[in-house]
Amino acid sequence: MIPQSKFELPEGEKLEVIATFPGSALVGTTYQHPLYERTSPVLAGGDYITTESGTGLVHTAPGHGQEDYLTGMKNGLELLSPVDDVGKFTIEAGSSTVVGDDLVGKSVLGEGNTAVIEALEEAGALIRAEDYGHKYPYDWRTKKPTIFRATAQWFASVEGFREDALKAVDTVQWIPDVGKNRINSFIETRGDWCISRQRSWGVPIPVFYDRETGGTEVLLNEDTLDHIQSIVAEHGTDAWWKMDEIDLLPEKYKAEADKWMKGTDTMDVWFDSGTSWAGVVQERAEKELGLSYPADVYLEGSDQHRGWFQSSLLTSVAANKGQAPYKAVLTHGFVLDEKGFKMSKSLGNVVNPLQVIEGGNNKKLEPAYGADVLRLWVASVDYASDVRVGANIIKQTFESYRKLRNTARYLIGNLADYDPKTDAVAYEDLPSMDKWMLGTMSQSLNEVDDALSKYQFSRATNEVLRFATADLSNFYLDVAKDRLYISAVNDARRRSCQTVIHALLEGFAKSIAPILPHMAEDIWQNLPYKADDDNSSVFEGGISKELTSYPAFDTEKWNLVRDVRTDVNQVLELARQDKLVGASLDSAAYIYTSDENIRKVLDELDGDKSLISPSVKTNGVDELRTALMISQVNIVDSEDEVTSSCDNAYTAKGELSGCTIGVTKAEGTKCGRCWFYDKEVGTHTNHGPDVCQRCDEAISSWEEVKETKFNPPVVEEVAPVA
Repeated sequence: MIPQSKFELPEGEKLEVIATFPGSALVGTTYQHPLYERTSPVLAGGDYITTESGTGLVHTAPGHGQEDYLTGMKNGLELLSPVDDVGKFTIEAGSSTVVGDDLVGKSVLGEGNTAVIEALEEAGALIRAEDYGHKYPYDWRTKKPTIFRATAQWFASVEGFREDALKAVDTVQWIPDVGKNRINSFIETRGDWCISRQRSWGVPIPVFYDRETGGTEVLLNEDTLDHIQSIVAEHGTDAWWKMDEIDLLPEKYKAEADKWMKGTDTMDVWFDSGTSWAGVVQERAEKELGLSYPADVYLEGSDQHRGWFQSSLLTSVAANKGQAPYKAVLTHGFVLDEKGFKMSKSLGNVVNPLQVIEGGNNKKLEPAYGADVLRLWVASVDYASDVRVGANIIKQTFESYRKLRNTARYLIGNLADYDPKTDAVAYEDLPSMDKWMLGTMSQSLNEVDDALSKYQFSRATNEVLRFATADLSNFYLDVAKDRLYISAVNDARRRSCQTVIHALLEGFAKSIAPILPHMAEDIWQNLPYKADDDNSSVFEGGISKELTSYPAFDTEKWNLVRDVRTDVNQVLELARQDKLVGASLDSAAYIYTSDENIRKVLDELDGDKSLISPSVKTNGVDELRTALMISQVNIVDSEDEVTSSCDNAYTAKGELSGCTIGVTKAEGTKCGRCWFYDKEVGTHTNHGPDVCQRCDEAISSWEEVKETKFNPPVVEEVAPVA
């Protein structure tokens, strides 16, 4: 830019205002170009011109701006674009008596800009030149201002099949639903599609131009397309650039090969990717290679409603009589760093997926977490919006992974001596708790299956984690320890629990397989019993109908028991802090409720009043003390009995059950084997003074089995992570 001081008015000289009038008064007049021998009209401003910036008098160049182009078309202005492909002035910019040929070959953004200013100064047409702030688009990669040019292009008209495209949108499942509104809005306002690009790479547009007319006459018909298609099929798209016109033209046109020159335009990449349904899906479907058209699902970022999703829809609808190329479209957000910033190499905040899987030198992500942990993170986030990832988030995901893996280890470890063909207990003979657990498992499996079928991966993942933690680790498997470790080897209460664990293990492996395939297959290959020959892999056979069909059983009862258990544990924690008790089995509980329905359930589960199947002996499976994991439970008739039996410091009103609960030290002696307190420990036993009668009978049973046919396995007692 010429220094502004060169154009300052002499000191003391002022500009004189000759007249004042509205801009509309100039509309319809013409003005003389200061450098070229031509006149141009003054037009009324478009909607894009405001008085907030500049004078309101705007130069319009139809060949160098979209709004200007539309204004020029509307008013019949000549289309002039004197800039070549590399941003330099052409001969059209040099046809001036003032400028001559000085501008030809000069850069628009460099020396050419300076030359124009100098020419205006020499013509006496420049009052002032200065730098000022101006909004202008810059190229995001080179950080340089962009130059717009009006050039000849190839277009595909959308108008002829717009309504068909909108109808096709209604046949697609959009995930999330807002995606349907987005793509509808883009199609409704879509203009003609410019399918040509001026790049040095890409798929060529197979068109020939007349050399004499400079492209006014073109050669593009079924004969030329078929011939070029056969060439590309054999040699690839590079053949267009490497071969001469005489080879690219079909036989009937070879005699006039000198007349035609091949075009250099390439297809818009959105046209390339937008026809993948034909080149990838449809072609392989026709060849029976495992794919089907339309595709089950397309998935990409939320920006693709104006890109790939739309170009795929338009090309498929146009070519296949209104058929959408996909049955469902899933839109996901973008991955940001842990602080919510966009990842970039310059910021150094990129999380490399391979580094998460394999580990590396990055201290923040040094451990090798494996592919399953990365998959678990992907499945646990709400992909409908932008998501964050980083060292701390991956570490938290790993903890969730460990919970699931420890649960699986516990299940496998307690089936070492179990054969489902000989040891399974029939469903009708199972205790109430076991039937409840199977019904709860089926409900969870169906919830996971429904979520996965709707691409709601975070919902499926959360359900798997909830079930493994809340229903299994925190309750059923915790209570099951007494049955699994204390009972005799073939005791019905133990075999019934193993029957349930067998179902839980297979259901657990099948439910996590889509999300954690390596863990699921690891479980399946280490089943402690022989799996069916047809299901040598966890990915064969799917989830059996039996596992997903157990009915809900005594749900209200066991939900109440779990509420009472939570309330009892809160009071126990107070007693444990004061060192009144240690483990929960050191305690006794006193419970009162004025609710007759709750009282009925508690009485039903109180010791010998337990209602269990006739074929199962009184075994404590459905006993309240077993479910609460405390040595003694007393259902009393008043709050006074609770407070009189327990210190006031260890009584409270349960927030979940509403029962009045108190805890105190259990009566009797602690059994050295099962740790339950009993007043008759050491009596009526054959195995020492510190064994209760129940454990004495179990030990005898184990000894008999060991002597005959069974060598009890060593089961690693790994409690599931809560």
